[in-house]
Order: sequence, then C-alpha cells, then structure tokens
Amino acid sequence: MSAGKSRSLTEGPIWRALAAVSAPMSFGIFSVIAVGVADAYFLGQVSGTALAAVGFIYPVITAVTSLSIGLSAGANAVVSQAIGRGESEDQLRRFAMHALLLGGLLSVVIGGLLWLFSEPLFRALGASDAVLGEVMAYMPLWIVSFPFLVLMMITNAVFRAHGNGAMSAGIMILAAFFGIALNPVFIFGWGPIPEMSTAGAALSTLVGRVIAMVAAFAMAWRLGLLGFVQPLLKDLRASTRRILSVGVPASLSNAINPAGMALVTAAVATVGDAAVAGFGAAGRIQSIVLVPLMALSAGIGPVVGQNWGAEKYDRAKRGVGVSFGFAVAYGAVLGPILMFFAEPIAGLVAASDDDLKYAAQYLQIVGLSIFGYGIIVIANAAMNARDKALWSMTLSIGRNAAIYLPGAWLGVMAFGYTGVLFAAVAANIIGAAVAVAFVARNGLLPWSNPLERGGKAALQAN
Repeated sequence: MSAGKSRSLTEGPIWRALAAVSAPMSFGIFSVIAVGVADAYFLGQVSGTALAAVGFIYPVITAVTSLSIGLSAGANAVVSQAIGRGESEDQLRRFAMHALLLGGLLSVVIGGLLWLFSEPLFRALGASDAVLGEVMAYMPLWIVSFPFLVLMMITNAVFRAHGNGAMSAGIMILAAFFGIALNPVFIFGWGPIPEMSTAGAALSTLVGRVIAMVAAFAMAWRLGLLGFVQPLLKDLRASTRRILSVGVPASLSNAINPAGMALVTAAVATVGDAAVAGFGAAGRIQSIVLVPLMALSAGIGPVVGQNWGAEKYDRAKRGVGVSFGFAVAYGAVLGPILMFFAEPIAGLVAASDDDLKYAAQYLQIVGLSIFGYGIIVIANAAMNARDKALWSMTLSIGRNAAIYLPGAWLGVMAFGYTGVLFAAVAANIIGAAVAVAFVARNGLLPWSNPLERGGKAALQAN
C-alpha cells in the first residue's frame, strides 16, 4: 500500500493514531453543527412561521440522515479491516465503490419515499397549514440534496478508513462553508436572486453538498482510493452484506436518539414553554461541548478497524481504553466548568431570563454526566468497526427506551423539570456502564480476551 494513499494506524503510539483522525474531525463536526445554527438564525429573521418550520423539519431530516451515518460506518468497517489485512489496492477500491453504489441506490429510494409522504407526515406531526407551506418549500430541495450527502459521507468514511481524517474534515467544512455563506443570499435574495425564504436554506444546503461531494470524489480518485476496477462487481454480494450488517443497525442507532429526544421534549413541555425553550437551548450548548468526544468516536472506528484487520487485537483494545480515559478526563474538567459558569454560558443562547434559568439548570446537573455519553458514542463506534453493530443498536435502544424515556416521564410527574434532568444523568451513567460491559464482552478492552471464544478463525469470520 502506498504511503501517500493511506496512513497506517497499526504502528506507533496509539494516542497519535487516534489524534491523526480525531483532531481534524473536531473541526468538521463543529462545521456541521454550525449549519443548523445558521439556518435557525437566518430563518428566525424571516418570520416565526419559518422558524417553526425548522422545528418540525430538523427531527425528521436528522432521522433520515441516519442512513448516511450508518452506511459510512459500514464502509469504514469493511475498508479499514481490509487495509489492516493488507488487501490489494484494487480490492480496497472495489469495496469503496461497492459502498458508493449501495449508498447511491438506497438514498434515491429513501429520498423518493420521503418526497411522496412528506406532506402527510408533517401533517401528522401537527404542522399547521401556514407552517406546512414553509416545510413543503424546504423538503423537495433537501430531498434532492440527500443522495449527495450520502455519497459524500461514504467517501469521507473511506478517507478516515485510510487514516486521513484531515481530508474528511476538510470536505465537511467545505460543505458547511457554502451552506452557511449562501444562506442569506438565497433566503433574503440578492441582486438577481429572488427572496426564497425557507426554500433558500434548503438550496444553500444542496449547493454545499454538491460542491463537497464533487471535491470528495475528485480527491479520492486522485489518491487512488476510488476507481473503476475489473471486475467491479466481484464480491458485491459479500461486501454489500457486510456493509449492511453494520449500516442497518448503525442507522437505527442514530435514528433512535432524535426520536427519543422528541418524546423527552414532550415530557418537558408539560412544565411549560419556557422549560422547552431552555431545554432546547441547553441541548445546543451540549452539542458544541460534545464535539471533541464525537470527533474521538469518528477516530476510534478506523483505529479499531485497521488493527482488528491486522490481527493486532491488543492495540485495538488499547485504543478503546485510551479513548474511554479521555472521555472521563474531559468530563472531569468540563463538568465543574458547566456547573460554576452555567448562567453566563446559557445566556449566550437563551432568549429570556426564564429560558436561561432552565438552560442553566440543565448544564449544572446533566453536565456532570457528559463523560458517560462520550463513553457510549465511543463504544458504539468501536463495536461498529468490529462488525458488532447489533450490540451498538441494543445499547442505543436500551439507553433511550429503558432508561431515558420512562425516567423522563416518571421524573417530570414526580419532581417536575429536575426529574427529567436526573433521568438524563441516569441514562448517561448507566448507559456508560453497560457500554463498558458490551465492549469488554466483544474483546475490545485490555482485560478482555475474545480469542477464548472461538479462536482466531472465528474472529475473522465475525
């Protein structure tokens, strides 16, 4: 394998391998978050109806976007393990092209279904006629952009599988740059460009994704990570099965969180509108402070994948152990900061004093358990890379359905808003404990030994 095409994550200090992918990814993930913030900011200046439409749109598109996250996890698992095994460059390109063919097909099918059912879906969610009009102006353009997003994210997963986190992050930043920069142009109009309101936000997203996808393809092709190899469809069934074995559970895992948050927000709504606003404001802050942990989850996948493929199991275990240690240390520093500076931090996004009070309370209480959520997302990524996505899905479902949702509703009935916050703490801490147990069971912690259960041949088969 040419050193210029791939960075080996199977040699050198394990922290350096993690940092090579995770550090640049923190900028890429932050840029993605910034797009959503920019959409809400600019549309809030258009009208309350446009802003309300965003509230209906984002949970739905977040759930649909889970397909791209799942498929990219599947592509990473297949390609990174193949790199670790020392597969030929033609075979690596073939696996990457299979992932893109599968992603392109599924994204068109899912986008078509969403196109057909958007209006009845949003009516069922309770959108009024005025809000529905804004929603339906946004959705067709977003649906057109969806296949470009899926192909871009799969290509980014191929970059990360080769140890190139900087290129993956750069593509994400490129998409975000155009998505944000074009927002005011298309939303408010400029020169010959008419005012498009909500549709303008979707158009800026579409343009950003098309540009980023073309750039990703061009760079991957130039580096030899993508390309037409003969026979292209060789082993298609086997690679598709492996990609889907990770991609489907990973997609469901990522879709569960926004669905769960919608139901938790319904519990918060029983307290009042100010509580909902404060809860949402705190959630936006939390998404920002979680960026380093989300970046680490993006880095642990290729590290585990390459080392597992190379049969360097101890090194894969150390990578997970170091990542868990970082999550605990980060939480130990961040928790007290959020506790003592909750009000000024919440004041950056809260719209009123009442909102600020609820947002600050969230940061003070839930902030102490942020480390637990970090352990969960790192564990999920590590197990996905080891082809154990069903364990990840079980962890996500269990955290939400067995702990957070019932805890939030029981908590709000017994203790009000504070009860919801303690349910979040319980979900993070108990979820982290289960995550550690699951990861150990799958041979991904220093004290666990998967070779005791079936031998090396069974490991490779799984």
